[in-house]
Amino acid sequence: MIANTLSVYRNAYSGLSKETWLLSLIMLINRSGTMVVPFLSLYLTSPAMGYSVGQAGFVFGCFGAGAFFGAYVGGKLTDSIGFYKVQLFTLLGGSILFIVLAQMKSLSLICIFTFLLSFVNEGFRPANSTAIAYYSTPENRTRSYSLNRLAVNLGWALGSALGGIIAKFSYEWLFWIDGFTNFFAAILMWKFLGNIGWKATPLKRDKIISANGISSAYKDRTYLFFILLVAVFGACFFQLFTNVTVYFKRELHFSEPVIGMLMAMNGILIVMFEMVLIYRLEGRRHQMAYIALGVGMVALFFIILGIGKIGLLIATMLIVLITFGEIFSMPFMNSFWISRSSEFNRGEYAALYTMAWSAAQTLGPMLSAQLAENKGFHYTWYVVGGACLLVAIIFWNFRSVNTVSSPSQLA
Repeated sequence: MIANTLSVYRNAYSGLSKETWLLSLIMLINRSGTMVVPFLSLYLTSPAMGYSVGQAGFVFGCFGAGAFFGAYVGGKLTDSIGFYKVQLFTLLGGSILFIVLAQMKSLSLICIFTFLLSFVNEGFRPANSTAIAYYSTPENRTRSYSLNRLAVNLGWALGSALGGIIAKFSYEWLFWIDGFTNFFAAILMWKFLGNIGWKATPLKRDKIISANGISSAYKDRTYLFFILLVAVFGACFFQLFTNVTVYFKRELHFSEPVIGMLMAMNGILIVMFEMVLIYRLEGRRHQMAYIALGVGMVALFFIILGIGKIGLLIATMLIVLITFGEIFSMPFMNSFWISRSSEFNRGEYAALYTMAWSAAQTLGPMLSAQLAENKGFHYTWYVVGGACLLVAIIFWNFRSVNTVSSPSQLA
């Protein structure tokens, strides 16, 4: 039994290119160093800085805006100069901007450099996603993205844990460490990846367009509708790390360590099970079937949460539910956008996908917080769960969608 289990895990991680592992390692280092983000509000409202919660919220608005536009520009640059240069320049640029931001004390300068930092950092993601597609095969592409997601989740968990310890001594150290981790990731990329990037000649580009009818992600109506659905789903899902934690504290009276344990379960379960599940599921059914199932599980999480007060055991079971909803949905969302793109416009597709999550991360928790303030948490969870359930149904009906658009689907 143990031997069979170990064999499954070994097979789940085998067959991926060394470049895919390197890109995931770079992402792990990069996200482990993202210590500033979860502690930015505490830093701004600390006695040393003295800003209000409202002013800190405005800074986070600048962070969200920078992420949104950075993803767009990062995607454009990826298609024009290649994924290697964009990743290298954004890592180096982020390294400098983290350290510069630590020196800013006035609110206006903090907002400007927070926007610039987020802009540069998020420009990295479309290039990184495009690179993973380049170094993977259709057979292992979903697993390649799952490995990258594993790196993101593990890096975020490590960064948050270490950041909490470091912040007790000095918030400014967080910025310096983030800067050095970005620089170290850039050195790794420069040393071991090499300046490689697929570039389409005009003739090859025209041949691809005539073969599948796709000229731009921004003209692919099916994909734009998919992006809208992803944004709505993301706005619902991100409640887990924002308003749900507030609900656990205020309404269910869970302590901070208990809430931290529940949130940590999300990352731990992903690390333990996602790669194995994707290995078992990849290629067996249409991507949309898995996406619909996952989104439906997330919807069920919020609907059950809205029924009434729950204890720690039920809360733990709900965290397991929403985590497996994430595992079923998000890796196959990555596979879908890749399957609609061609090599010359992959940066555009990656950018739109990243922009959808950036917008969701900014707008979803903010709007739901207002709804909870006026109507209460239980009403909010029903609204969020209902929206998520509607998205799941639409995704289920997307099962007939081909991987590439026909000319009739284009604007």
